Parts: sequence; structure tokens; C-alpha cells
Amino acid sequence: MQKSPPLAKKVPFKVSAHGRTWEDLYRWMSNTNDPDFVQYLQEENAYAEAFMADTVDLQNRLVSEMRSRLPTNISTPPERWGPWLYYQCIPEGKEFPVLYRRLEPDKVGWAASVLNYVRGQTGREEILLDWNEVAERYGYVHVGTCRVSPDHRFLAYTLDTTGSEWFNLQVKDLRTGCILPNLQAEGVVSLAWAQDSRTLFYTLADKNQRPYSVLCANIGASNNSDDTVVFTESDSRFCVDITATKDGKFITVYLIDAMNPLGQLRKILKRMSDVQLFVEHHDEFFYVLTNAPLSQSVEWSGEGYYLARCLFDNIELAKFQDVVLPGEDMSFQDMDVFSGYLVLSICKEGLPMLCSISLPFNLDRKAPVELKELNPWFFPMPSKLCTILPGSNHDFMNPVYRAVLSSPVMPDVIVDYDLSRRKVSTVHQEEVLCASVLSGLTSSDDAEKPVDPLASKKSNNTDIQEVEMQRWKSVSESYCCERKEVISYDGVRIPLTILYSKEAWRQGQSPGLLHGYGAYGEVLDISWCPNRLSLLDRGWLLAFADVRGGGGSDSSWHKSGRGFDKENSIHDFAACGKYLVKEGLIHQDQLCAIGYSAGCILMGAAINMYSDLFRAVILKVPFLDICNTLLDPTLPLTTLDYEEFGNPQMLPQFETMMRYSPYDNIPSGGCHPSTLVTASFLDSRVGVWEAAKWVAKVRDYRCSSCSRSVILRTDMAAGHFSEGGYSQHIEETAYDYAFLMKRGEICSD
Repeated sequence: MQKSPPLAKKVPFKVSAHGRTWEDLYRWMSNTNDPDFVQYLQEENAYAEAFMADTVDLQNRLVSEMRSRLPTNISTPPERWGPWLYYQCIPEGKEFPVLYRRLEPDKVGWAASVLNYVRGQTGREEILLDWNEVAERYGYVHVGTCRVSPDHRFLAYTLDTTGSEWFNLQVKDLRTGCILPNLQAEGVVSLAWAQDSRTLFYTLADKNQRPYSVLCANIGASNNSDDTVVFTESDSRFCVDITATKDGKFITVYLIDAMNPLGQLRKILKRMSDVQLFVEHHDEFFYVLTNAPLSQSVEWSGEGYYLARCLFDNIELAKFQDVVLPGEDMSFQDMDVFSGYLVLSICKEGLPMLCSISLPFNLDRKAPVELKELNPWFFPMPSKLCTILPGSNHDFMNPVYRAVLSSPVMPDVIVDYDLSRRKVSTVHQEEVLCASVLSGLTSSDDAEKPVDPLASKKSNNTDIQEVEMQRWKSVSESYCCERKEVISYDGVRIPLTILYSKEAWRQGQSPGLLHGYGAYGEVLDISWCPNRLSLLDRGWLLAFADVRGGGGSDSSWHKSGRGFDKENSIHDFAACGKYLVKEGLIHQDQLCAIGYSAGCILMGAAINMYSDLFRAVILKVPFLDICNTLLDPTLPLTTLDYEEFGNPQMLPQFETMMRYSPYDNIPSGGCHPSTLVTASFLDSRVGVWEAAKWVAKVRDYRCSSCSRSVILRTDMAAGHFSEGGYSQHIEETAYDYAFLMKRGEICSD
């Protein structure tokens, strides 16, 4: 007979806001030092282990399947930066990556080649950073930021060895292999080197983990107490980031001349609500990607970014000499710059694309122009459902842009786009073992001709690109990926991507797993993941809902799902679930859902609003007690989240939150879907108590039978991102899948 779930103690506590008072019986759990709380989490872990005991064999089979699909050698292809090739590899038998480099003699002068040969450096592999050594020493490793100095002598990086996301700065001399003892600081977030390779800028976080101060350190200083404070942001609503322009000439927090790092700070644009800008430098011009307001005489929707250019002397006045607009049904997302080219990340009719334009471009008129007038080269892409992840692309002088292309049915392909010759070459494609892999993209759903969206004329170069793309492999012979549009409650069309096995899926009979996030303007990840094959081969349909609040074609998609409009994202998610059932794509009683962190607001609220929709739900490090958390400004990141979710200290925003807050709206009585909740005790982003409070309250409010299938599993030694090795990630995924199969009561073989 199955044991009963733990019973959490109740401690009366009154919460008051805006003249309203309510009781929070589990408020005591926010004290993580309380021995009763630690004991409660341990009891929940024991209950979860007992609940899942009958799935141990299934978990082992799933782990074996997932491992069998991975090659023994997991590595990234070398990527050039100056005379060096940098790459990562997970050594056989290890859990974490190692960062390597080696000198490439073909790209240096003959004298340097001879000297390197005499020194024994030619082709010699150097270990720059070994995550495994850190993990073995401390039991935990999370490397936040890595920055190699311009002369390639020093490696600056930030390191968290506790899971708290409180990162320590370390600088390694790559000639000696020693850590510099005089350059160590706590609470460091971002890094940027000046051109002299002896001056390092870094940002410090306050007690609430808000990066607020920029400091400047000198490699030769006796200790970091001599570090100079360059800038401090006193407004707690804002945080500070720092980076260097690609050519290394400027540091951007304001603008700092990298040749004169302690010189004058120059402001680029006066701070305005919802206005962002990203700055790069090439020759005499700054290139700015921004959504700042344009002149009323310019025809511009005001949503999304445009590209602007201005001279150094005009940057403080924001005197943009030239403005480039994306064009119809297109938006700019990001940019990168090289010695003779600018690369733009684009969203065209909701689909990601890349293009390049030559620098400097010549514009003789004052009126804005559209991108098509600059003769852009649109990079060949393999699929309408392709995702694009930029490579490191550190080398400003190298006219090659590296990217990782992927789709739900195409293993990751690393490609080089030669910007000068307008050609694409395949560097590497992820190997997938024990899967039906089709050589060449021939399926109509998965292959798209590399046609320039701004021109219909076909060139000989296009034929070459098509031949190159035919080398890329997919699993589209066995698995189908489709893009649907779902009508939400207010008539807005929500993109929904579905993935299923052509052999195992059964219309109206198969179970389904719906993914969602819908926050911070983040795009939902639908890239290749071989672990999913374990569900697909068992007949599951996987669906990915790009609800409002996440990333879209422009910033309006994010804005329409945040703050006062957050409920839109919840109803969008529910609409996608209903669509899967109504269209007969899955069994009407076999819809499951999974979410992470802030994405769990979707599932938590949808369960309350649509209690009969889901059969099982997985909530990972979930943000569920939104109102109580944001009412406490002493918690990490709370004030920064006001922009995304609102400030409950303001009555209208408080009332909006209270309408959908998952923790505050759990209905009394009735059934509840089986739920696996995972949490991390050292989580500084989402307190472990949020998951624990929610589980305890669900058990208290919903029917006792359903409460038995709500389990809480807490990692007592991890932070928000877990940061376990790749084997641990496989084991966690197998556990999640086994839970879904157990609660779905379907065949697991």
C-alpha cells in the first residue's frame, strides 16, 4: 500500500496589502534555516522516492537509451581567434567540459612560426580551464563568464562553487598556468578587457544580486583594493552590464575609450522607458541597434529595432546620420560586426534568419532606407523551423560568421558563412547514434531552398548552397515536425510547433506533452534534442507553444504578455492545450505539460483555471508564489522583476497579479493533475520555499486521492541551474519521462 504524503505544519501568519488581509499558513517555509523546513524537504524527497520506486527499471532503460545516442567524444570544432584555435571537449569518462586552445602556424608569419617551433608551441594543446577539476575540488561548478585578453595571455572568468550564483573573479596567466592572487573579487557578474590586456573592467552585484557598479582593475596592482570605481547605478530598478565592442576599441557601459580606460565616460542616449540600444564600432562610425523614437516624419511602427549609424563626436547627442529600417514583415533582433561586414539576426514573418551587409555602406540621403537597398546576403537556412545559435565569433578580422543551425528533426549543424565570398560550408554535424537518420534534407516539411527573401532571381551560387545543404542530415524520414496556428481567447494567433513519430504516433490516442515559457521576451527552445526520441518512439506528441510574453517577431509580442497583460500568456497556453485535444492530435485525457522557472506561472495558473485540461504536469524550479515574492523587495532580483510582472505595491498591479497568482488561487476541492515539482535548496532566483509552499497548499486544498500523486523532489546541494554534468542531466530527464509515463498510465515500452 502506498504511504501517505508528508503533512506540513501550519503556522498562522497574516499578510496585508492595500487594505486586504489574507492568511498564509506556510509562510514559515521562507526561513530556510528552520530545521523543521529542512526535515520537511527530506520527508518529501523520501516520499517522492517511494512514489517513483516502481519506475526504477524504466528509468534505467531510458538512461541507457539516451546514453546510447551520444558519441563517446563530445567536442566543439576549433574556432579561430587571431593565431589561436579555441575549442571545448568533454573527455571520455568525465562530466564537464574542458576549454582548450592550440596555436595555428599557418596563420602566423614565417618568423613567428619558426620561433614557435623552437619553443615547442606549434600545434601543442593547452588546457585553459577544466570544469572537472573544479567540480572534484568543490563538489559543484558553474562558470559564468569567460574572457580572454586581446593579447591572448590572460583568461578572466567568474566561478560559482556553491550554487548560490555568487560568482568569484579569477584571472589566470596562460603562460604560467597560475591564478593571479591580486585579482580576486566576489559578486562579479560581467567582464571586459581594455586593449592593453592589462586593464580589466568588471561589474559587482549588491546583496540582491543586482549588478550595480563598474570597477577597473590593473593586472600589475598589488591587490584589488586599488581597483577604481568607474560607474555606480544607484536606482535599484536598473542593473549594469559591461562589454567591449567587437574591434576592442571601446568599452560599453556608457562609452569608454579602451585605449584610455580611465578617461571620460560618454553617454550614448538619455534613459527612456522601454528603450534599448546595442552599440558596435567600425572605423569612424558607431553602429547602433535601437528602438529609440524616431522623428515623426519617419514612417515607422515604433515596434522592434532599427539600425542607425553616427560618428564618434555625435554619439552623445544621438545624432544618427543614417537609419536603416528592416522592411515589411521583418524585424531586427541582434547584430555582429566584422572588419568589413555587419551581420544582422532577423525575424522574417515569425521565422529566424541571418543576413550580412558590407561595411562601410554609402548612403547619400538623409531619409531612412530599408535593408533591401543595401544589397544584403541572406544566409541559406535548412528549414522553416530552424533555430539559430551564433558561435563565439571573437575574431574581428576574420570574415567568417559561425553559427549552429538546428531544428526538432535536424541534429545541430555547425556552419561557416564566408561573408566575402557569400558561401556556406559545413564544419560539423552532431552525430546521433541509434536513430533513423536521413542523409540530405529532402522532405518538403524540413528542406527550404536557400532563396533570398528580397529577390526571386536564382543565381549559380544558390545552386552551390543547395548542394552543400544536401549534406546535412535529418531524421525527417521517421519524425514529423509541423507549425500550427492556434486562435487564442481574444482572436490572436499563437504559433504552435508539434513533433511526433510517423510510426508510433496515433491520432486521438497518443499522449501529448506541451512546453511553454512566455516571459522576459525569451524565445522557446525547439532545437534538436536527442533525448526526446525516447518519448517520440513511445508514441508521444510533443508541442511547443510560443505564447505572448516570450520572444516574437518584434517587442510587441513580449509586451502583450507581461505586466497587466500577463494573463494573455496563460490563456494562450491553455488554448494550445485545448487545440491539441480538439483536433484529435492527442487523447483527450492524456495532455501533460512541462515548465521551467517563470514559465511555471503558465502551468500553475492554467491548472487553477482549467482544472480538467491536464493529466500530468512537471514544474521545475517553479515561480509560483508571485505576489508574496514581489511584495518583498529584500529578496534577490525582486525589484528587477517589477518591469516584467509588475509591482504589487501599486494597487492596480497587485489586483492583476492576485487574479492569476498560482499559489493564491488554488481552488478548494476537486481533482488535481499528477504533478512532479523539482526545486533546488540553494536557488537564489526562485526560493525553494515557493515549490514547497505550493505543494503543501495543494495537498491541503485539493482532494486527498489526487494529493498522493503530487510529489516534491529537492536537490539539497544545487542552485537554480543545477549545473550537474551531462550524465546527471540525462538521469533527471529519464526521471521526468518516467513520471509522465507512470501517471499517463500508458505503455512504457
